Amino acid sequence: MPMHLIQSLWQGTQFVRASLLLHGVVLIATLIWPEQWLTSLILLALNHLIIAIVGMLPRSTWLGSNITRLPDAAAQRQEIALTIDDGPDPEVTPRVLDLLAEHNIAATFFIIGDKAERYPELCKEIVQRGHDIENHTQSHQHHFAFLGPDGFKKELQTAQATLTAITGRAPSFFRAPAGNRNPFLEPVLNQLGLKLVSWSLRGFDTQTGNVERVKRRLLASLQAGAIVLLHDGNAARTQNKSAVILEVLPAFIQAAQDAQLRFVTLRQAQSSS
Repeated sequence: MPMHLIQSLWQGTQFVRASLLLHGVVLIATLIWPEQWLTSLILLALNHLIIAIVGMLPRSTWLGSNITRLPDAAAQRQEIALTIDDGPDPEVTPRVLDLLAEHNIAATFFIIGDKAERYPELCKEIVQRGHDIENHTQSHQHHFAFLGPDGFKKELQTAQATLTAITGRAPSFFRAPAGNRNPFLEPVLNQLGLKLVSWSLRGFDTQTGNVERVKRRLLASLQAGAIVLLHDGNAARTQNKSAVILEVLPAFIQAAQDAQLRFVTLRQAQSSS
């Protein structure tokens, strides 16, 4: 492992530093007591297993900084952020934009670079209609969490260039596919000046077409400061073939407004705090 990467990881969380320290101790112990190689192997395997489990927990902060809620100041202002992933979708996204416009709401769209290249005018429309576009990788690989530093950098940097060229504005935030990652992501985020964002509420609207179930999941813990996750891309479909977000969004917006909550983008919440 290159020394500069080790230094970057060492500046990370206590968990990451402890894992690096464990690797060093095990290496030295194996050199001194080579007959204990099996014990050393078991210790490293357990450590990597824990890292893998933690990496599959989208809201975990053990591997690095992770925004799971809006800043306290935003919560005090009764703000919430609606974030919409995996688009743009030529069928669903325009209808989502119309729904948001009806209620005068700004949202944050985490866009996949490859899709942005296919639908650049739709991306421009998102920005023109008062919303923000952020980085959701270039290709949304399902094995994203197993990439190394170079793979992470390629995915994020390519998407950053793609979205900046189309919209004229560089993304400030990043969301990993399914929220999964490993310790090598944090140094890349720092290098590119991106902040990792997960969520505090999600309806699992890519997994079920049951609109009422998605609504219940979103509304059960809705409160000021929430970061809400829905999908315009890869959306599950209802029995009438409608994307779930189109059926859920009006009721969710109404419930939030009835609770005196105000929708903001992630950038608005951060800049005002």
